[in-house]
Amino acid sequence: MSALYPEIQPYDSGMLEVGDGNHVYWEVVGNPLGKPAVVFHGGPGSGASPGWRRYFNPERYRVVLFDQRNCGRSTPHASDPSIDLSTNTLPHLIGDAETLRRYLGIDRWLVLGASWGSTLGLAYAERHPERVTEMVLFSIATTTSREIDWITNGVGAFFPEAWEQFRDAALAIDDEPLVDAYARLLMSPDPVIHEQAARDWCDWEMAIVDIHPDHKPSTRYDDPRFRLAFARLVTHYWSHRGWLEENELLHNIGRIAEIPAVLIHGRLDVTGPIVTAWNLHRNWPASRLIPVRGAGHDSRDPGMAESVVMALDEFSTT
Repeated sequence: MSALYPEIQPYDSGMLEVGDGNHVYWEVVGNPLGKPAVVFHGGPGSGASPGWRRYFNPERYRVVLFDQRNCGRSTPHASDPSIDLSTNTLPHLIGDAETLRRYLGIDRWLVLGASWGSTLGLAYAERHPERVTEMVLFSIATTTSREIDWITNGVGAFFPEAWEQFRDAALAIDDEPLVDAYARLLMSPDPVIHEQAARDWCDWEMAIVDIHPDHKPSTRYDDPRFRLAFARLVTHYWSHRGWLEENELLHNIGRIAEIPAVLIHGRLDVTGPIVTAWNLHRNWPASRLIPVRGAGHDSRDPGMAESVVMALDEFSTT
C-alpha cells in the first residue's frame, strides 16, 4: 500500500439535504484549485472511508467524497430500527451526486468508483456524460442478475464450507433467492433476527475475498452498526437488481464511448470474474483494461492501489 499518498484531512465538509428526509455527508480534500474528482464508494453501504482520499495527488486534485444515502455519516442510518429504504434507489443516488455537484459549483469531474461504486459510476456517467471528464473504475461490477447469482451462489464452488453456512442461515422459503431471504431477515423488527442475519451476511462477504494466506478481514465488520446497515443496503439493492435492466450498463456504453477510462480488475477476483470488465472494455473505445495478476476483489490486494494511483496520476494533468 506504499503507493498511496499520505493521509490528508478535508478542508471543507457538511451535510447536504437531498430530500425525503435524507441528509448526505460530504467532504472535499486536496487543492481547492485542483482538478475536480468525485468518489463513488462501494457496498452499497460501505461509506467513503479516509483511505479513498489517498489515491489522489493532493496538489493536483480537488476530491469530493460523500457517504451515499443511509450509510456512513449520512442520516438517517440504515441501522436505525425505523429505517425506510423506499427512497434509496439508484436514481436517488444519481440525483444526490448531481445535487452535490451543483451545490459545490463544479461543472465537470473525474469519476473514481470501485465494486458497487463502479456500477453507480457507470450509471451516473451514462445519464450525465456531459459532466464526466474521465473515469477510473476498479474491482468492476455492473450488478446484473447473473453477477448477483454468482456472488450469492456460484462462487460457493470455491468456498463450499462458507457457502453452506451462508445458505443454511438464510432460512429461505421454498425457492426464495438467498439475497431475498436475507433482505427479509435483515428488515425484521426483531433485533435477534436482524443482528444474526447481518453477521451471517458479513461472514460471507469476508470469506469470498480471502484468497491470500496473509489476508486479514476488514475491521469495519467488527462494528454491529456497520454490519447491519451494510447488509441491509447490499441486499436492498441486490434484491431489486440495482434498479437496472439486465445488461443495461453494457447496452448503454455508447453514451460514454468517448470518455477516457481506465478499468482495473484483479485477475484472481472470484467474487466478480474479470469477464465483466473485459466486456465493458471491448465495447468502450476510449477505455483501457489493466488486469492485476496477484489481486482479487479486495482493494488491499497486491497491485491494486498502485494501479489506481497510476491511472489517477496520468489523468491529473489532462
